[in-house]
Amino acid sequence: MTQMVVQEMRRMFTPADGADGGAGPAAVAAGRRRAWPGGLWRHRWMALVVGVPTLLSAIYFGGFAADEYVSQARFVIRGAGQKSAQIATLANLVQTTTPGTAHEQASEVVDFLRSRSALAELGGKADLRAAYGHGGDWLGRYPGPFQADTFEGLYRYYTGKVSARIDPESGIAVLEVRAYRAGDAQAINLALLGAGEGLVNRLNQRAEARAIAESERRVALAEQRLARARLALGAYRNAQALIDPARQAGGALDVSNRLEAEQAALAAQLQLMEKAAPANPAIPALRARVAAMAAQAGLQEGRAVGGGGAIAAKLAGYDRLALEQEFATQALAAANTALEQARSDAARQQFYLERVVEPNRPDWPALPHRWRIVLTVLASSLCLYAIGWMFLVGLLEHAPEE
Repeated sequence: MTQMVVQEMRRMFTPADGADGGAGPAAVAAGRRRAWPGGLWRHRWMALVVGVPTLLSAIYFGGFAADEYVSQARFVIRGAGQKSAQIATLANLVQTTTPGTAHEQASEVVDFLRSRSALAELGGKADLRAAYGHGGDWLGRYPGPFQADTFEGLYRYYTGKVSARIDPESGIAVLEVRAYRAGDAQAINLALLGAGEGLVNRLNQRAEARAIAESERRVALAEQRLARARLALGAYRNAQALIDPARQAGGALDVSNRLEAEQAALAAQLQLMEKAAPANPAIPALRARVAAMAAQAGLQEGRAVGGGGAIAAKLAGYDRLALEQEFATQALAAANTALEQARSDAARQQFYLERVVEPNRPDWPALPHRWRIVLTVLASSLCLYAIGWMFLVGLLEHAPEE
């Protein structure tokens, strides 16, 4: 089998010495040389491997390939508290968290612009099928001759026309859009930038929601605790017929003290009268008044510090509920303060898309690089031919002779 392959290759390189069926070798070689003008027969493989691809690429890119306009935009992602490079301070230079986060945001935006989600969002703002279906050549327009008009097919076409990347030197994101008309390239670029800004806003809203969700939950719990404490205290007041036990007990004791003071004064007057005028008719009335004051003073004192129905016995339960209400009020105030702080922190951590270069409307087509492509095809074909030629020559040199 190997000898047959070697013989066939030898016939390819030495046509005059080969064999071709029933015809003579000289006749077959002469017929082949007549079919190829001049000395092309000896270089027929070079013509096929190098000449044909180069000729086809020159014909297509020189006469059929449509011009493409490129609209470019540049943008950066900045934080709300991040200063621009022109007014950067020492604090901005030593700060490392915010620039890193902003760079992550820029990477997310760039990945989004190259995703299917961006294409789906772009579909409601720009008619890509109309933009890429007219003006291009038969091989470059959408859908192509071997391409189905589906979302997946449009996405593969979209990735070839839209480029988004981050410049490693400056850190600025670069968005380039290719189209067959200058207005279409600019319109698609503007729509993509709008979609990127919408993504940044959505990310800000999600981050803010995550940052303040826990604080809002704590505020809600503190409000519920305070409401329960107030209800419990109100129910206790109604059940015990009390408003403020401490004040009520103090008032009862004040009344009792005043009555005791008046009682002591009347008792002294009664004692003096009994000694000085035992037969005075006012003595019985004065004695009754002293007894009434003593009874009333004892009643007021018993109301304040008496048995189970006294105010002092109810004061412990009231103080417990009042203390719970005070703690709940303080917890609500602390939770509201934490919520405001979380909102302030979330506002400082917001990001926004800043356009460094607006999408331009190109004046002349930048693509395709016609002669560069033709020369690339020529160089690639020559390299391929040289590799194949060296491989075959080496194989023939090491093949056994018959």
